[in-house]
Amino acid sequence: MKRGDLVRTTRASIGIPKGSLGLVETKLKDTGGFSGIPDAMWRIYLLQTGKPRRCLGRNLEVVSEER
Repeated sequence: MKRGDLVRTTRASIGIPKGSLGLVETKLKDTGGFSGIPDAMWRIYLLQTGKPRRCLGRNLEVVSEER
């Protein structure tokens, strides 16, 4: 996943229904999950609300990659 990719959320959150579409703005930081599996925190721009939100990479699915 990188800046400019179109992503879909795979988990509902407050203000973000499951399946919402967004554009990846930036990678905020790398995190190690509870199980020790590397993950990353991403800032995405939600197309439905027009607002940026932070999401974990494991809760996002790439729909279309920027070339």
